[in-house]
Amino acid sequence: MATYDNTNSGMLARNENRKTENHPEYTGSLNVNGVDYWVSAWVNEGKAGGRMEGKKYFSIKINPKEGGASPSRPFVDNISHDDIPF
Repeated sequence: MATYDNTNSGMLARNENRKTENHPEYTGSLNVNGVDYWVSAWVNEGKAGGRMEGKKYFSIKINPKEGGASPSRPFVDNISHDDIPF
C-alpha cells in the first residue's frame, strides 16, 4: 500500500460526541508544513447589519497536537484516509 502524504491537508467530520452547545459541531485534524493540529468548527449565522447577515459560515479554532488523541476528539486518530470519501 502506498504511503499517503498528508502534508498541508486535513479533514473535518461531524462530532458524534457533542454533548453541549459549546462543543464543536465538527472536529478533525490538519497538517501545515509538517506540523499537526486539532481543528474544531461551529456553524454560525451572520448577525443583522453585518456583511454576513443571514448567511451561514464556519467559525474555526485550531490547536497544535501535542501527542496522542485529544480527549474531546478521540475518534480523529482512528480514521484512516481510506475512510474519507474524497
